[in-house]
Amino acid sequence: MFDAIIRLSLRHTGLVVALALAVLGFGIAVASEMPVDVLPDLSAPSVTVITEARGMAPEEVEQLVTIPIEQAINGATGVRRLRSSSAVGISLVWVEFDWDVPGMYSRQVVAEKLAVARSSLPAGIEPVMAPMSSIMGEIMFVGLKGSASIDATAVRETAEWLVRRRLLGVPGVAQVVPIGGAIKQVHVVLDPDRLTQLGMDAASIQDALNGAFENTPGGFIVASDQEYLVRGIGRVTSVEAVGRVVVGRHHGVPVLLRDVADVRVGEAIRRGDASVEGTPAVTLKIQKQPQANTLELTRRIDVVLDDLQESLPKGMTLYRKGFRQADFIDLAIKNVMDVLRDGSILVTLVLILFLLNWRPTLISLAALPLSLLVGILVLRWLGASMNTMTLGGFAIAIGELVDDAIIGVENVHRRLRDNSLVPESARRPVFDIVSEASREVRGSIVFATTIILMVFAPLFFLSGLEGRLLRPLGTAYVVSIGASLIVALTVTPVLCLLLLGGTPHAVRADWAMVRWMKAGYRRILHGLVRHGAVIGVLSLAGAITATTAMFSFGRRFLPEFNEGALNIAAATAPGTSLATSIEMVGRLESFLVAHPAVASVVRQTGRAERDEHAQDVNFSELEVGLNIEEGDRERVLADIREQAARIPGLAVAVGQPISHRIEHLLSGVRAPLVLRIFGDDLDQLRALARQAEAAMKRVPGLVDVNVEQQTEIPQLAIRPRETELAAFGMTPGQLARFTEMALAGQVVGTWWEHQRSYDVILRMPDAYRASADLVGATPVHHMDGRAVPLSAVATIDRTLAPNLVNRENAQRRIVVSASVTGRDVRGAAEDVLRSVTAQVRLPPQYHVELGGEFESEARASRTILLLSLLAILGMAVLLGIAFRSARDAALVMVNLPLALMGGAAAVAMTGSILSVASLVGFITLFGVATRNGIMMVTHYRHLVVREQRTLRDAVLDGSVDRLVPILMTALTAALGLVPIVLATGEPGNEIQAPMAAVILGGLVTSTVLNLFVVPPLFTRFAR
Repeated sequence: MFDAIIRLSLRHTGLVVALALAVLGFGIAVASEMPVDVLPDLSAPSVTVITEARGMAPEEVEQLVTIPIEQAINGATGVRRLRSSSAVGISLVWVEFDWDVPGMYSRQVVAEKLAVARSSLPAGIEPVMAPMSSIMGEIMFVGLKGSASIDATAVRETAEWLVRRRLLGVPGVAQVVPIGGAIKQVHVVLDPDRLTQLGMDAASIQDALNGAFENTPGGFIVASDQEYLVRGIGRVTSVEAVGRVVVGRHHGVPVLLRDVADVRVGEAIRRGDASVEGTPAVTLKIQKQPQANTLELTRRIDVVLDDLQESLPKGMTLYRKGFRQADFIDLAIKNVMDVLRDGSILVTLVLILFLLNWRPTLISLAALPLSLLVGILVLRWLGASMNTMTLGGFAIAIGELVDDAIIGVENVHRRLRDNSLVPESARRPVFDIVSEASREVRGSIVFATTIILMVFAPLFFLSGLEGRLLRPLGTAYVVSIGASLIVALTVTPVLCLLLLGGTPHAVRADWAMVRWMKAGYRRILHGLVRHGAVIGVLSLAGAITATTAMFSFGRRFLPEFNEGALNIAAATAPGTSLATSIEMVGRLESFLVAHPAVASVVRQTGRAERDEHAQDVNFSELEVGLNIEEGDRERVLADIREQAARIPGLAVAVGQPISHRIEHLLSGVRAPLVLRIFGDDLDQLRALARQAEAAMKRVPGLVDVNVEQQTEIPQLAIRPRETELAAFGMTPGQLARFTEMALAGQVVGTWWEHQRSYDVILRMPDAYRASADLVGATPVHHMDGRAVPLSAVATIDRTLAPNLVNRENAQRRIVVSASVTGRDVRGAAEDVLRSVTAQVRLPPQYHVELGGEFESEARASRTILLLSLLAILGMAVLLGIAFRSARDAALVMVNLPLALMGGAAAVAMTGSILSVASLVGFITLFGVATRNGIMMVTHYRHLVVREQRTLRDAVLDGSVDRLVPILMTALTAALGLVPIVLATGEPGNEIQAPMAAVILGGLVTSTVLNLFVVPPLFTRFAR
């Protein structure tokens, strides 16, 4: 079949060239329009269920809201993990589905289950699904600052009603979550004395206000030939009008709301705060829709923000230097494109150096753009984006894309040169020479490329996050390599015929350097072929040493990213007030703002109203942009941790924005190492967590060891005195509702102003909330006008109760998290498990699970190892079929341990950490390394069988014949990787660099040893 393809191409040269030019043009057009992102779509199919449970304590939220929702969803089709968090007044349930479940299907499943769960929830509790987005979809933080003369309410109003609405109108934006400033409300503050004088109670006021601010439809009235729309206008248009609402009668005289309460504009109780550069502000977290193009969406958002800046009220400005995922994408893509460019230049220089002829160089280089553009076309057809993984696949393959063409061009060039040396009368037709020379290397090219594709197969069987991350890289690599094979069988022979066949001076003899290399190589081989057994033993010893070293390396899932930004989680003790929390984290914030390496600081404390994360006011998150030189990042991290240690009561965990989000996808916690402790009793869980924390802090290499902020916080428990309450004429439920209204406030309506809606809140004066002691003095009114202090009908106890209850897979759990520095994550995880097992005694029905990125590393490593063994077995079978000789196949397979030596040495020289990226490098290396062996052995057999050479002469002549193409293919592949290795640590090259280092090291040893080990072994063991 392949011979027919070559002949068909040579007979239709015009068609082949036209098709190649069409691919070039179409590929360039498609490449310019492809969506660009930093990473492939890593969004796990998940749904977040948010349930506001106003005023409920965490244990009540868990019992009455979270557990019924969990019971309804647990066991649903495709659900792989169910997590929940019950905090003060809110329940969050995260439903994570298998990675292959479509997003809309997952939402449909959850919606059906919620319909069942609603019947089990308390009245007025309504669970809702968060907008379809993901934790990886947080693409930008924008701040809105006001001058000193503008109050926090005006800033928040502008953020809510102007900035947020405009941003939500941008196609591709899923959610905009503002936090900070003050939320405007209309406060109806009851006057207890006036209530007593007028003989009224709070419940009657509340009943009177419910529905008092609504418009109603009245249908239509038809008078003659005119139709009138009838509207009942109950909605008030001013605060003064709210005060004029009638709430009762006293001695026949109407009582207005202003007669028993002060009606004024106020602000909601703050449960969150934000700042930029240490200045109070409102920050808006922008989330994109799944599949949205981050760069294109960011450009659209920037246009809107430019327009908004012009229309903001005087004294307000937008802060746009915060976290921008697009900045990292631009830098990462630029770095990878630079690597592709530099690799292409080095490949070109190698071809020029060896060939010193522009025609063969041009023919070989033609495979480069054609293969890359075919790869881009296939990726676009598959719906993939252009990201660091797909570009990384192209960058890893860049030096190999010309290998097939080089082999074909070199053989055609050599055969044409030999043909030109015979008398003109005896010369064969150029068409026959090109056809025969192309077919001669066809077998080695096809089998070598097939083997490369075969050994890459394990990447396509990876599951979970590792599969989502690495499959696009594998697809780009495999498709471009496959395209290079097609080019070598079609375009390369055609260009050889057109550019080399018709021009006599196009075929030149080897130049001096090549002749010198061939002569020296032949002399060395004369001495080596007599010692095949010794060379084999030495090679075996080297392979055993390399294999032993592989088992001693540390393990981690992915290399550390260099995002140029930090994500800092800072927590004070649970129960700390918002003001105190802001003051404490503000000390760290001030340090960051003043640090010379910090470019921007955005802080969020507590929880925003629409946020999917149940963080209390003691928790802060800082997004920090860096402006540092390479190598200074570790110093900045050390400075931050040192400063945080000087702030008593502040626990800090330092990471990076995208890295933390990947960690959250893996374990549900933003940390690379997570110890989960499961059990029923919260006190016991906290005690076990403290023991585990102490044990983990003794493990070398762990930093930022923190227990999840689950603890007991002070509470006031208001318990009715049944006898006194009955004598007063109230039920416990009525007292509970009064307590909620008096202290927390009760929404009794909505006030509209300029198309903006504000809650109308009924409550008692702030004085009764000023301290725990004054709560008992809150007057409780009876409908007949009597009033008694709250302490007269209820016992007010100071107690401790949980601030948060977290669950996973329908069990309570607490987490101890840690970061790892200076060592591998797998080794640290093993040490943690040993330390915790030895030092923490678990009661019955309690158990621990260790999670984090090492789980994905272990799963990916097992898959890659098992399938690689199968691929190597398949490689051996394929070689045996191709050569019809087990010995020849074994001699080609010798290249695998030869390559292993260099790959292992590369890992040792780059930190002795073996990541999944390094394993992918070994996969690639094994495929590339066999190519040279196939070239050597097939040529030996050709000389022995076709040209009737002796075995020794065939080995000597064949090795010398293949020296130049082997060196050229090895150097192009190796030098194409050099820019990636030199760019180690640069954004965008974090995953590719370890792969490239392994391939480069293995190529060096496999090429050198292939040239000097395979010939003696073939002479000694072949038949």
